Amino acid sequence: MESVSNSSSQLNVKQYEPTLVAPAEETEKGLYFLTNLDQNIAVIVRTIYCFKSESKGNEDAVKIIKDALSKVLVPYYPVAGRLTISTEGKLIVDCTGEGAVFVEAEADCTIEEIGDTTKPDPVTLGKLVYDIPGARNILEMPLLVAQVTKFKCGGFVLGLCMNHCMHDGIAAMEFVNSWSETARGLPLKVPPVLDRSLLKARNPPKIEYEHKEFAQIEDISETSELYKEEMHYSSFCFDPEKLEQLKKKAMEDGVLEKCTTFEALTAFVWKSRTQALRMQPDQQTKLLFAVDGRSRFEPPIPKGYSGNAIVLTNSICNASEQLENPLSFTVGLVQKAINMITDSYMRSAIDYFEATRARPSLSATLLVTTWSRLSFHTVDFGWGEALFSGPVALPEKEVILFLSHGKERKSINVLLGLPASAMKIFEELMQI
Repeated sequence: MESVSNSSSQLNVKQYEPTLVAPAEETEKGLYFLTNLDQNIAVIVRTIYCFKSESKGNEDAVKIIKDALSKVLVPYYPVAGRLTISTEGKLIVDCTGEGAVFVEAEADCTIEEIGDTTKPDPVTLGKLVYDIPGARNILEMPLLVAQVTKFKCGGFVLGLCMNHCMHDGIAAMEFVNSWSETARGLPLKVPPVLDRSLLKARNPPKIEYEHKEFAQIEDISETSELYKEEMHYSSFCFDPEKLEQLKKKAMEDGVLEKCTTFEALTAFVWKSRTQALRMQPDQQTKLLFAVDGRSRFEPPIPKGYSGNAIVLTNSICNASEQLENPLSFTVGLVQKAINMITDSYMRSAIDYFEATRARPSLSATLLVTTWSRLSFHTVDFGWGEALFSGPVALPEKEVILFLSHGKERKSINVLLGLPASAMKIFEELMQI
């Protein structure tokens, strides 16, 4: 048994020996194809789900969740396999049926004592997910690691490490919801569609667009020096009123005909971050964000597609253009980036990777990830919906995350990390 503790934080968690949970029945073996959209984001995503019921304690939580995992790994059998490298030098899954890693753990406090779960806290929240000791890269990490931590109050937390190459946000939530439906003895609402050949590259590849998402920008503002400072993490809540204000601000000069919440908020945080990082006027700055391609591909991707069907779009401008123009300018750039995503653009992006094996570059870049539309809140293993669910940490320093917030989920929490001095400026700019 290993005890994870940290003097700066009150949370003390005892983790028991990890076990493997294999699929409940014999499943298909062999190699399972991953598309180029899966290759691009092979990062580990750590999330937690907190549960507590008035009528039911946590005595059976481990058994119920573990048994349901074994059952759900039958339709989702690739998740029970291991990543390896194909003959083409790409990631591929070897469907060994080894199973997911499962860890039981106990905390010495109540769920309420975890503290503020609305902002990323890799130290405290990190104790609620299990890291494979000695794993040096993603090939040495299982595709799914689950930890169930029981708290003294009768509540428990499910902490997950999942590899993004297996599912994008929508598919990941379909998997977790399927797992929770299985725990409640229900049939799957959305059975998985495992055939990823729908999104394979064309032969020969046909690159029809420029794909600036891969552009390497020179950091003439030396922001990398700034990032040597201590990192500060924070979350900013935009309630419906504030979001409405932002949209009005974006449209007040009459340049734009319409503007969505996402467009206004993305433009506002991009512009504010450029200012907070004190970028030089002629510093190019890039925005990247994912657009769900499910309905944009022709024909549309079937419901339940379990891989990555998101495509990165981009916009690049000089810092001075952002800072000298009203908000409508930056919103216009965001709108152009969204409109760029068509079937032919997405197919071209898939083929671009086929031909170049390039990875999106993050220098002088902001990557916005939207989780506000994901069905986190419907996860119910039999203890009611999660009191809280969300990320443990941000995957990269360039990432800003949008999460829905509040009972009605109409507010958006913006989560980010910045060097201490930049965060001070950013906080002031958020006072709208």
